Amino acid sequence: MNTLRSWLHRKPMADAVREIDGESGAPTLRRVLGPLDLVLVGIGVIVGGAIFVVTGNAAAQLAGPAIVLSFLLAGVGCALIGMCYAELAAMIPAAGSAYAYTYTALGEAAAWIVGWNLLLEYVFAASYVSVGWSGYLVSLFAQWGVTAPTSLTTAPFAIGPHGVTSTGSVINGPAFLLAVAISLIAMRGVRLSSILNGIIVALKMGALILLVTFGSFHVHPHNWTPFIPANEGFGRFGWSGVLRAAAVVFVSYLGFDAIATLAQDTRNPQRNLPIGILGSLGAVSLLYIAVSLVLTGLVSYTLLDAPNPLSVAVRGGGPSLAWLLPIVDLAAVIGLGSVVLVVMLAQPRVIMAMGKDGLVPPAFSRVHARFHTPYWGTVICGLSVATLAGLFPISILVQLVSVGTLIVFVAVALSVIVLRHVDSDRPRPFRTPFVPLVPIAGILICAGLLVAIPQRTWTVYLIWLVLGLSIYVAYGRRSSVRLRTATAAAATP
Repeated sequence: MNTLRSWLHRKPMADAVREIDGESGAPTLRRVLGPLDLVLVGIGVIVGGAIFVVTGNAAAQLAGPAIVLSFLLAGVGCALIGMCYAELAAMIPAAGSAYAYTYTALGEAAAWIVGWNLLLEYVFAASYVSVGWSGYLVSLFAQWGVTAPTSLTTAPFAIGPHGVTSTGSVINGPAFLLAVAISLIAMRGVRLSSILNGIIVALKMGALILLVTFGSFHVHPHNWTPFIPANEGFGRFGWSGVLRAAAVVFVSYLGFDAIATLAQDTRNPQRNLPIGILGSLGAVSLLYIAVSLVLTGLVSYTLLDAPNPLSVAVRGGGPSLAWLLPIVDLAAVIGLGSVVLVVMLAQPRVIMAMGKDGLVPPAFSRVHARFHTPYWGTVICGLSVATLAGLFPISILVQLVSVGTLIVFVAVALSVIVLRHVDSDRPRPFRTPFVPLVPIAGILICAGLLVAIPQRTWTVYLIWLVLGLSIYVAYGRRSSVRLRTATAAAATP
């Protein structure tokens, strides 16, 4: 019974709020970000992997031209969950994001699972985006007459009908080097990273608007027929394919989660975090739909299964769009870098929060005295992303991100419902409307998308989950600050 009680132990809300500013005298994160910075951070990470990388794979293998509907379904779910995030981020502006919210609402074990999922989510997201960046870089160099050897620009492993196989390649060198370089930039501080992100966002948004504007004149409507291709088995075209594609592209909305991890880098987070979360979601929704329509209208969806689907689509538009190809490739090369950058900022802040709670070694909670960044977490994140991006293809990486993301979103929606009951009097600068209907609707959409995830992906995820729970039982639960505090209080006469 004591063991069960320790797993369900919730962090008091007062403790969560008090811990936000850190220990007196110790280096802390700098509060330098305003509402525009946060909106740009959200756009920087949201507009990236989905449009530049994942859209083509999901359209070619799962939904066809109906990928538009997949984005719409995923967007509705994200809007519901985004409102839940906005309420919790304003009430508990902690760097731990969903991990911190879950700790106060659902208990320590649930918080560990959410934190472990966030590590999966961010590391694998940065990895698959790095792989996509590599594909666009190779395409850009090819236009300049520079052909890179495939043995140094493709993953040495692939996934086929008989599992993971060798491709004969050595390493995806560009993806590996990008991850290393971005981690060094993230180490230097959030202000530099924010400025760089703002410049990148302006460039890639401009390129995508050009693509939609000029590409729309070269769309071939017959490419949208049939809009929903005939079903070839559950999850492959038909309505089940639309659902599975929605589960895959759901990862494209990772941005508002990353915004929440920057709470302790933000001025007036109670006001600015909801603006950043909901503002960035609103800004990209129409862009996603417009780009995916033009993408599937320029060429047949069957041709889009490539690391650089926008390049493939622009080439399919004919000679009159040739001038746009280097712009799109350059925007993708520059723009995907901002996605990796924001993820490299987010992941170390989650593990920093877990370190402060004693669930991971305390080294991860240390902030660099000069750069005011969680440097150990940044180093580990950078090395992990570089390794995964250098060795594995997109198809293995992206669906694992979706599983982790969806489970985290369910926990956040549940946390809103629970905290409305157990801490109803606490001020909420932003309130999710129609509770519990909005959180429940978000949970149901996430659950439906989880059902569409392939069994093979679930098998890999369950291995990851068992590994995480083993670490929690062996180390986290025993080193937990909450447990040590409770034990000491119980022993005091």
